Amino acid sequence: MISEQSRPQTDVDRIAEAHFDAEVDLSPLAATYLGIPGHDTEVDDFSPDGYAAASRLRRSTLASLEQASPVDDVDRVTLAAMRERLGLAEEIHEAGLDLATINVLASPMQEVRDVLDLMPTATSEDWGRIAGRLERIPTALEQWTESLSAAAAKGEIAPLRQYDRCIDQCGDLTAPDGYFAALLSGAALEGGGALPDSVAADLRRGVETAAAGYRDLAGRLGTLREKAPQADGCGIENYRLHSRAFLGAEVDLEETYAWGQEELARITAQMQEVAEQILPGAGVEEAVAALDRDPRYRLQGTEALQEWMQRTADEAVELLGSGHFAIPEPVRTIECMIAPTQTGGIYYTGPSDDFSRPGRMWWSVPKGVTEFGTWRELTTVYHEGVPGHHLQIGQTVHRRELLNRWRRHSSFTSGHAEGWALYAEWLMAELGHMDDPGNRMGLLDGQSLRAARVVLDIGVHCGFEAPAEVGGGHWDHDKAWSFLSAHANMEEGFLRFELDRYLGWPGQAPSYKVGERLWLQLREEARRRAGAAFDLADFHRRALDLGGMGLDTLRGAVLGEI
Repeated sequence: MISEQSRPQTDVDRIAEAHFDAEVDLSPLAATYLGIPGHDTEVDDFSPDGYAAASRLRRSTLASLEQASPVDDVDRVTLAAMRERLGLAEEIHEAGLDLATINVLASPMQEVRDVLDLMPTATSEDWGRIAGRLERIPTALEQWTESLSAAAAKGEIAPLRQYDRCIDQCGDLTAPDGYFAALLSGAALEGGGALPDSVAADLRRGVETAAAGYRDLAGRLGTLREKAPQADGCGIENYRLHSRAFLGAEVDLEETYAWGQEELARITAQMQEVAEQILPGAGVEEAVAALDRDPRYRLQGTEALQEWMQRTADEAVELLGSGHFAIPEPVRTIECMIAPTQTGGIYYTGPSDDFSRPGRMWWSVPKGVTEFGTWRELTTVYHEGVPGHHLQIGQTVHRRELLNRWRRHSSFTSGHAEGWALYAEWLMAELGHMDDPGNRMGLLDGQSLRAARVVLDIGVHCGFEAPAEVGGGHWDHDKAWSFLSAHANMEEGFLRFELDRYLGWPGQAPSYKVGERLWLQLREEARRRAGAAFDLADFHRRALDLGGMGLDTLRGAVLGEI
């Protein structure tokens, strides 16, 4: 267990800190995401040489760790976490999977645009840095396609669907009413003042350059797509690596596939029970339709959505911060934002190291979507805010007296973070804050989606037999859509994007529900070992104090086995 006292820096900490600094030097985008100044006009090198440089850094750090001797439990966890994360990244690099990455949400073409959302826009200097980074986007996109080509030459190429959807995104970004046009037309100083003429000219040139880069990218992707396979699945061997990367744990994929179907059936039965409470005699679809009509749960327009998100997130901080969790003062601030893109994604970005930029919850609303149901989204606010991502990530950033910067900022694992956030949704129900039948249906509806994608993602990518409800046999896109739409009550635009995401980002979507399962298993094991002395709030504090890491490492750390 980590001590509450500040601790002197150790040799292990110095290795971790040096690795973190080198990571930031290699990734200006990561520097901006983390709020580290000095890199805001630069962009990562996404060429094969850039990936090779990252590999050399990992191998050098792993060699240094072999010579390091831990002095306390903090060091032992750092060693375990770094060896697992860096070693697995090397396995993925050796397999050529990192160079082949292209999908609708988290590949370089999205990263170089998404980072702009986190850059300050108050002063002319801020806008000058944005203009400088925009100028460098075409080079980064060209380097990325070099890597895609190099991976394809070795037989690693993503499915055709991902190329086509990314080409579509290039068109959306550069359309007359797309992102770049909106960025230019909305550029203003804090308070609404106009940009100085020279800065405005630089920004216009940067926007035109970046937009041209995306138009050229669409052409290059159009050439590469000719080599891409029609099948969406990545194959079970590659999937094992992806699954380990997102979980930080190795799971039995066949057993997990079967469990996903059982979990989905359990949730579906619970949804029917709640439907009876909402509208006696109704099925789930009728109950959902009734909730969508109910004015108590309806919001009109993105401004109303943002106001409701902020109010609800702030209320959760006050509610939980005065009871179950000791929330540090800087973590009590969260900003709820409407994203400038229209992809349908909902996501969280962590605070800067000094909390001058707070943690933020982002909602990317698709074109044409103007109505929202709070019954459906309350659980999402808990997932992204408190007690979900914002509490988990914000508290980790705040623990500077115990954890080195790599532990606080770079030791991220999707299954740990998303598993906790999904666990946090159920925790709010356990603590009595989801008893309203409408809100309870929203919780279950979100859980249904997360369980369904365990089945869909593992089934499609590993080639397992499809469930009987979609006809069994081999999974294909039509079966995947039928299965997903049967178990999720979402706008079609949101859900289409979700399906594309699962098909192009193997292993990530199941990490939510499987991560939650592993968190729950850890809690029950800790409860069993402690017996009557088990305290839930203390379990949460000890687990969150460790920061992000793979779930196998987390289990060993919490149970004192590392």
